[in-house]
Parts: sequence; C-alpha cells; structure tokens
Amino acid sequence: MQENQIIKSTNDKKSKNSILSPKLDVVFQILFGEVGSEEITKDLLSTILDEEINEIDLNQNIVLRRRSLKDKMGVVDVLAKINNNEYCNIEMQIIDYKNSEKRTLYYWSKKYTEEIQKGNDYKDLKRTICVLIADFEIKDLEGLGFHSKWKIIEVNERKKVLTDDFELHIIELPKMRKRRANGKDKKLLEWLSFLENPESNEVISYMEKNENMKRAKEKLNTLSANDELRILAELREKAIRDEKSLKEGYYNDGKIDGLKQGRAEGLEQKNKEIAKKLKEKGLSIDFIIEITNLTKEEIEKL
Repeated sequence: MQENQIIKSTNDKKSKNSILSPKLDVVFQILFGEVGSEEITKDLLSTILDEEINEIDLNQNIVLRRRSLKDKMGVVDVLAKINNNEYCNIEMQIIDYKNSEKRTLYYWSKKYTEEIQKGNDYKDLKRTICVLIADFEIKDLEGLGFHSKWKIIEVNERKKVLTDDFELHIIELPKMRKRRANGKDKKLLEWLSFLENPESNEVISYMEKNENMKRAKEKLNTLSANDELRILAELREKAIRDEKSLKEGYYNDGKIDGLKQGRAEGLEQKNKEIAKKLKEKGLSIDFIIEITNLTKEEIEKL
C-alpha cells in the first residue's frame, strides 16, 4: 500500500469536519502538553490536584528514552513543571495493559530520579506527581470512586504520610460516567466530560462559564483540521482497535491462544511493511514510531 493509499483509506473513514477525540494519546499530548496550552493545562491540573497552581511550564515535555536495549521506552503524554519546583506527569491510557500501576510508577521514578542523574544531592529531589486518566476500570480498585489519590503511608497505626514527594492520582472514566456534574467534584467532572465528548450539549453549556475549556475546544477544532495530525490520529485509532482485539482472548485458560498469537505476529509484520513504505517516503522516525509502535532499532533495520 502506497502512502497516498494509506492517507485515502484513513480519510475515507471519517469526515474532515469531525472532531478528533481528546482522549487519543497523540491528540491529548498536543492539546495539553504543547507550549501555548499553559492556561488550559493549569486549569485541568489545579482541578485534579485540588490546589492552586501559580506557574506552569510545558517546556519540560520529553521522551523518556531507553538507556539500554533492555529498558522499555516510555512516552509521557504531558509533563508539566508547576509552581517552579514540582513536576507532574499526566498520562491518558485507552488500552488496559493490566499493569497500569507499574507503568505509572515507572514514569514517576524516571522523572523523580532525573535530578540525581544530573549529579545533584538527594535533598534536591522534588515533589513529583503522576496523574493517570484511564478509559477503563482498574481491577484492583473496585469499590473506590472515580478519582483516587495515593501517597506512601505507614499502615499499622498512625497512617502517617512518609513523604509528600510521591503523589499519584488515578481517574477511571467509566466510573465517572455514572456521576452527575455537581457537588465537590463538579468542575473535575465537567473537564472529564469534555474528554469524553467535547461536542455534547452538556459540555457546551460548561464552556459558557469556563473560558479555558472553551479555549481547549477551539484548539481541538484547529488540531482536527490539520491533515497530518488527522492521519496520525486515525492510524493510531486503528492500531488501538487492533491491539484491543488481540488482547481480548489472547490467553485461553492461562495458555496462549495459538490463533491469537498468529494474528499478533501478522499485525507486527504488517506494521513493518507500513513502516518500510513510510520510511521510503522520507517520513521521520518519530512519526513512524507513533504509527506502527515499532522501536527505532526495528525501523532502522528495514
């Protein structure tokens, strides 16, 4: 399939007038992580953390690259420096990899230890916050509300917090859908409703009182009109659908299902074929990684 055929097939699926989903990681990262989105992201974060944010810096957004071939490659959707000395990672997850807690702790540890790697003293380590927005319910969190906040505490007697350096917020969108936007969580539920469906009548009414949400919608409209981003988003959506399909039933009574394994291997081969064609067209390695989920080394070998 040639590149123009890839573009045509993706553009045929959705009207160019349709709006991109802010839950899609590639869209979420630009919408809330790009320089120029400071006021939008400050509003969202202060609502989640329930604290005032005076300053926010989005220049800190980076790729947490592998330090050796055995390390995983992690891409933090949004990395913000807040109040000049604290860090906050915000990750949007659509697929349940069954390892959300470990995945989030990995991102937290990467950022928390970064200052030490620069040769600083332990006392210079800064409060680091992780926010996980999951488009699924997490099995071990059954019975908890849609927004849970975690710290390191002493569990036997006093429940004393060991340190404020670690803080984790987990938001499960399916649980949120069962709640109405009122009471203490009203503003947070309004922002989460925006992520769910930014064009609903309910969300449009929220924008009348929230100028930053209105700005987010205007930026989302602009992003949705960008042909290159639309191609990337639609191919990313397809990859997510394929991955979800493979994960459902990949294991049968604890054993790997041979048919599913074959389909997984076929999908990997297909991604390599697409990567090769995109590489021949001169597209960047980073763009191809986003499309195919292959590693840089795998793409360079093609």
